[in-house]
Amino acid sequence: MKKAVISGDIVAFTGLSKANRELVENHLRRLFEALQSVFGGYGRLVKGDYLEYVPQDPEVALRMALLIKSRVKSIPVQTDANNDSRIKYFENYGIRLAIGYGALERLDINKGIIDGEAVYMSGRKINEEDTHSSDRISIKNTLFFVSKDEALNTNMEALFGLIDLLMNKATSKQCSVLYYKLLGWNEAAISKKLEISQPVVNQHSTSAGWNAIEKAVQYFEGILKPQNTA
Repeated sequence: MKKAVISGDIVAFTGLSKANRELVENHLRRLFEALQSVFGGYGRLVKGDYLEYVPQDPEVALRMALLIKSRVKSIPVQTDANNDSRIKYFENYGIRLAIGYGALERLDINKGIIDGEAVYMSGRKINEEDTHSSDRISIKNTLFFVSKDEALNTNMEALFGLIDLLMNKATSKQCSVLYYKLLGWNEAAISKKLEISQPVVNQHSTSAGWNAIEKAVQYFEGILKPQNTA
């Protein structure tokens, strides 16, 4: 049975202040706890700016990746006059995420071991996009799918590109709404949680392209679930 592994790399993390880096790390740890309680699986923060997550079911990998993306983009980092450009990169893009889909020979939660082609593929893709040593950050895409099935990769490339465009354009407030939408919350519950009116929730949802995002996630789930049960 194939598994999915999500690897992620925080954008412009080293350019954030110490307080902002600690804030991001704390949010990620709480996020893992929330995701594990809803979807199961195993997530870990390998270092401050790099994470890995193995969903229990591979078909939910895109939903979980977008949950991570939307949560990171909604983190309220503090502005830094000495590094304003780096803050903007973080606010606009948040995190790069790659989903590797393939065999996973070993998953030992107690020892913190994730081993197999799925994690190699996702990690390699993230490393290819690394800009930590660049004086000028150049970002084209932040959401990727990799597998040994080239037809499947081609099928996902356009889908991921369109979702990526929507997510990178979404504001922090819109991402907060998207996060709860991806968890399956209705607008009344989101309104209460975020302490904003329901019309504002709907406005943020519509402006962020929720209908397209939801259909893309459902399409991904429909493609991977039959493959994984065959």
